Order: sequence, then structure tokens, then C-alpha cells
Amino acid sequence: MSTPVSVPPTDRRQSAGDNGFRPGLLSRLGAEAFGTLFLVVAGLGVPLFTLPQSNPLPGALAGGLAVTAAMLAFAYISGGHFNPAITLGNLVAGRIGIAAAAAYIGAQLVGAAAGALALFGILRTVPNIPDARTAFDTVTAGFGEHSVIQTSMAGVLLVEVLGAALLVAVFLGMTARRNTNAAAAPFAVGLAFAVLLQLGQALGNAPFNPARATASALFSSSWALGQLWLFWVAPLVGAGIAGLVFRGFADARGRTATLDADPSDDEADAGSDLADGFDDDQDEKPAAEPRPEAEHGRADADEAPEAGRDEARDFFDGPRKQS
Repeated sequence: MSTPVSVPPTDRRQSAGDNGFRPGLLSRLGAEAFGTLFLVVAGLGVPLFTLPQSNPLPGALAGGLAVTAAMLAFAYISGGHFNPAITLGNLVAGRIGIAAAAAYIGAQLVGAAAGALALFGILRTVPNIPDARTAFDTVTAGFGEHSVIQTSMAGVLLVEVLGAALLVAVFLGMTARRNTNAAAAPFAVGLAFAVLLQLGQALGNAPFNPARATASALFSSSWALGQLWLFWVAPLVGAGIAGLVFRGFADARGRTATLDADPSDDEADAGSDLADGFDDDQDEKPAAEPRPEAEHGRADADEAPEAGRDEARDFFDGPRKQS
């Protein structure tokens, strides 16, 4: 049996992609910004320019399909958040560092603002729309008199908390390392988002995405910025709840592990699902020390049942580093 070789310090950023290198922070931020831009253009643009006789695609379905497409295109680079609520859920669940989470949210805001700016510019070229800001009001999140069915602040707050919690829970569950269906995560998250958008549309254009809410508010009438706080506070609370629950599941799994299990395996699973995809803090960790030959053989045996899951896991994490 061959003796494992530790990874040299110069290879810490090597990863699982086909090119042998882990995407850098700038690449991940670019993917988050571009993916969020796509979500905003599709999620706001379709309802803005919908004509029932020629555009039968509902805005909620368009938003969900955009999430699926963006995750399929960019999740292997950044993890496919495109939403500050999802980023916070990953932070609370222990999958991403604080600095990286803050950078992700900044990139998402930039991408969302760029998408809304592009739509605003298009609106200004349409002669039948004299006031682009008034047109944006029709797709901007709001409550009370700015809700389609006059939903009160409490009602919109509750649906945002609930919707964000469900969305983050679907994301965390589908992208967990132990989920053998992880490759289907873009479809599950996209469908969940479409259903939630359909629920929130009449209640107050609830977006369950603070970046999207901010982008539309910037180009709407002044009331939108005054109500924007709710569409940050509520989804972040929901995301935090989902993250805590998911972290509790991981802790419970660790507590019920068998006595002869390798403690390092439980520790890794408890807080690092998908972490290889975007946790900058891991770049600073030294390479793992090689195990003795006997333990190396045991690790191979323990990991054998996981072989069938590599394809799904690699969708987000890429293949594991070779020891």
C-alpha cells in the first residue's frame, strides 16, 4: 500500500476543477455579480415588459428559470448564491467565512444594481412609458398601499421571513455533501424560488432577495427606499433561522456518530459542506499531515461507499484533492 503524500504549501489553491486550480476570490465574486445581474434582468424585466397576448411566460416562472440557469452556469465557480439571504444562511451554517460572505453580498448588490440600471435605460427608450420610475413601481417590493392587495407590513414581513427560510433550507439541503441528488440543486432551488415568487407577487412583490429588492427600489419612486428595510430584515431573519436549523442537524449527526468512527470525518461534515467552493479561510490552513499507512487504508475503506456520490458532490465542490 502506497504511503500518502501531503500537498505542498504551494498547491493550497489547487482544486477540483478540470484545470486543477480552485477559482480565486475575484472569479467567485464575478460569478456572483453576473449571476445576480441575470436574476434581476429576468425577474424584473419579464413582468416589466409583459404583454399578455405576446408574452405568456409568468414573471414568477421567469425568475425561477433564471435561478436554475445561473446556478447551472456559475455554481461550480462560486457556489451559486446570487442572494444575500442564501449567503447569510451559508454563513450561519458554517459553510463560508465572514469576510467572504461580506464580499459575496457586495458583489450581489453590484450585479443587481447593474441589471436594474440596464432595464431602466431600456424603459427610457420606450415612447409609451413617459416615466420609467413609475413603471418600476409596478415590480418593486412594498407593503400597505404599495401592495397589490393592500397587505399590511406584518403580513409582508411574515411571508418574507417564511419564504426566505424555505428557500435557504432548500439550498442548504440540496447542496449538502451527503445529498446524493446534489446535481439537481439548480432545479430544486429554481422551482422553489418560482413557487415563492408566485406567492409573494400579490402580497407585495416579495422578492425573497435583498439584492433584487434594493436594485428595484433604487429606480422606483421615493417610497420604495423608505420601505426597503423590511426586505432586508425579514429575509435575513428567515435565512438565519434556516442556517441555525441546518447547523443543528449537522451537530446532531455528529453526536449520534458511532464510537469507532473517525472524529475528523464528523468534524469535517458538521461545518464544511461545499466550503471548498468558497471559504477563503481554508486557504490559510496548512496542508494536512499524512496519516500512518494503517489509518490510510482504513480511510480508503470508509470512503468507498461515497464513491457513487462523487459526481453529485463534484458539481459544486469539484473532485477532492488527491493525497
